[in-house]
Amino acid sequence: MNLIVQFLESTLKTSPATPIMMFVIFAAPLLFYARFWRIYPTRLMALLFAAPLLASVGVLFSPFVLLVALALDGLIILVGWLDLVTLPQRKHLSAERETLRIASLQKKHRVSLLIENRSPFRLSLAVRDDVPQEFTALPEEFQMELDPHSRATVHYEFEPSSRGAFTLEYVYIQVTSFFRLWRKYVRVPVETEIKVYPDMKQLSEYAILARTNRLSLMGVRRTRKVGQDHDFERLRDYTPDDNYKHIDWRTTARRRKLTVREFQSSQSQRIIFLIDCGRMMTNEADGISLLDHSLNAMLMMSYVALRQGDSVGAICFSNEVLSYVPPRSGANQMNHLLHASYDRFPQLVESRYDSAFMYLRTHCQKRSLVVMISNVIDEVNAHQIEQYLGTIVGRHLPLGILLRDHRLFDAADSEKLYGRNLFEAAAAAEILTWRHQVLTDLAHRGVMAMDVFPEDLTANLVNQYLEIKARHLL
Repeated sequence: MNLIVQFLESTLKTSPATPIMMFVIFAAPLLFYARFWRIYPTRLMALLFAAPLLASVGVLFSPFVLLVALALDGLIILVGWLDLVTLPQRKHLSAERETLRIASLQKKHRVSLLIENRSPFRLSLAVRDDVPQEFTALPEEFQMELDPHSRATVHYEFEPSSRGAFTLEYVYIQVTSFFRLWRKYVRVPVETEIKVYPDMKQLSEYAILARTNRLSLMGVRRTRKVGQDHDFERLRDYTPDDNYKHIDWRTTARRRKLTVREFQSSQSQRIIFLIDCGRMMTNEADGISLLDHSLNAMLMMSYVALRQGDSVGAICFSNEVLSYVPPRSGANQMNHLLHASYDRFPQLVESRYDSAFMYLRTHCQKRSLVVMISNVIDEVNAHQIEQYLGTIVGRHLPLGILLRDHRLFDAADSEKLYGRNLFEAAAAAEILTWRHQVLTDLAHRGVMAMDVFPEDLTANLVNQYLEIKARHLL
C-alpha cells in the first residue's frame, strides 16, 4: 500500500497534467457515443461522477484519497458500461405511421403511430412525431414502457394552420437505459406526405344537412326557386319540413316508406371566381388569412353549384394570373378546384386587376356569374374594382365581395369615446363611410356587391348564389 501511495505521489509531482489526461480518457468515449450513436449520459450519470470528483479534492491533503476516487471511477464505469448494454440497437426499433394523406385547414386530423420493440429488454420510450411547425399536435409526446418483442399503438391529432404540401419524414424515439444512466435518440425514417387543403369537411357537412333539410344550421336560407314545382330532380325520404303536396304516393306504397319528390330549376349557369391573392388578402381573421376564408367560401359555393348542375371555374391572380381552372360541370371539377387552390398563398405584391379581367375576357366569353373576392383599403384599389367590374356589366353578371376588417369596425363601435379612442373611432367611421360609398357606386353601375366579415362569407355567398339562381338573373 505504501508503494502505491509513493507511486501516486511521484506521478502527481512529475506529471501535473495527469488529471487532465484522465478527464480526456473518460470524456473521449462519451463524445464518440454522442457523435456517432447519439447516446448521452443522463443527469443521474453526472451526479454519480460528481462523487469521485468531490473525493479527489482530498488529494490535496492525502494522496491515499486518490485511490478512493479511482475506485469510485472504476465502479461507475463498470456500472455505466453494463447499463449501456441494455440500450437497443437501431435495428431493434421500428415505427409505422397511419393517417389520411389529405387534411383540411384548421380541422383536426388523426394520426396513429405503431412502435415495435425487437430487443430482448424492456424499454422505456418517449415518442414524438415529426410534426411541422405549421401544425399543432395534441399530445406532442408519448411516454411508454414496451416489453421485449412487443409493439404498441398511440394516437394523436394535429390541426394545420396553413395550406400546402408537408412531409413528415421521421418518428423520433428517445430510449432510456435500465438504470437510467444513458439516453439514446433514434430517428426512424417514416416518410408521409400530407396535403392540407381548404376546409373540405364543410362539404360533407353540407351534404348531410342537405339530405335532412337542415341547411339553416349552416346559415343557408331556404330559397324558393321559380319553376321548382315543375322540374323533377330526384326522390328522397320524407322529413317533417317537407310539403305534403310533394309526397309521391306510388313510390311510398312500393317502398312502404314516405317518399317525396324534389324539384329544381332547369337553368344551367356558369360561375367564374376571381380570387385576389395579393397583399390585400394577407390580413388574418380567426387565425387564418383572408385568402383562406375566400378559398373556403369558393369551394363551398362550387360544391353547391356543381350539385345543381352548373359549371364552375376559377382564376387566381396577384400581380399576374397565377392559375386558371376552366369552368366545367361534374363532380370531378371539385378535384381540379382543390388542386388549384391548396398551395395558393397571399403574396406581398400589388394585384393587377387589369391582367385578371383581360384574362377573363379572353378565356371566358360566354355569359357567366363572375364572383370577385377581394378587399379594399384605399381609393386606388376601390377605383380599379369599380372600373373593371362595371365594364363587364351586360356581358356577365358581376358580384363583388369585399371583406370587412374586425379591427376597423370594432374601433368605430367603441364605447370609450374619449382621449385616443375618440380619434380612432372618428377615423374608423370616416373610412367606413368611404367604404359604404364604394359599395353604393358599385350598385349604381349595376354590380351586385356584398360587404361581409370573413367568417360569415361562406353562408352569405351560398345564399346569394341561391337567390341569383332562383330569380334567373343570368
